[in-house]
Amino acid sequence: MSSSRIVVFDLDGTLVDTAPDLINALNYILNREGMPAVPMAVARNMIGQGARRLLERGLELDGRAIGIDDINRLTVDFIDYYAAHIADESRPFEGLETTLDQLADQGYRFAVCTNKLEGLSRLLLDRLNLTSRFAAICGADTFGASKPDPTILRETVARAGGDLATAVMVGDAGPDVGVARRAGVPVIGVEFGYTEVPIAELKPDLLVGHMRDLPAAVSRLLPPA
Repeated sequence: MSSSRIVVFDLDGTLVDTAPDLINALNYILNREGMPAVPMAVARNMIGQGARRLLERGLELDGRAIGIDDINRLTVDFIDYYAAHIADESRPFEGLETTLDQLADQGYRFAVCTNKLEGLSRLLLDRLNLTSRFAAICGADTFGASKPDPTILRETVARAGGDLATAVMVGDAGPDVGVARRAGVPVIGVEFGYTEVPIAELKPDLLVGHMRDLPAAVSRLLPPA
């Protein structure tokens, strides 16, 4: 097990297009609090640092000062609403399952390393019938660390039965590139995700524009055993 080649995926904006349901949850809270909704095109690139930060950024756009107690309360409400609607519109990115099949046939194992809460991550993947694909599903609360802290990636790889020398990270934004660099793991950037800074500017080792391109990229950075 220790020699397993592990492909570690970010979740939001990498495996699954979760923006519609996340932004609907954000706008539900904002509208309830008498604030304007955030347009989809703006809010997509606010995703990726967890539910609390997404909510904080949505509130910041309105310029309203919110105390920590209110942030805590609204974050709980956001998570409750989002959990109830987690897969209303969220779908795997085109070609994901075929790509996972191809990589699995080449001997790779898979893990999820996300700043989403582990429970929400598992709920989403359960609803999309993807949970069984992954040897480990780890979130911001699993080890008490969030990307780009390398602890979360190290522990995710270990839980999946591998080690950092035989792992590669796949993600769409700065926290993914950052965690890979800090852990000494090669990283592939996907160009279809959520990021304020274009992924190419973050200089991952390789870029892919579609899931069908991922097996070749993984093989270049982490050849099959």
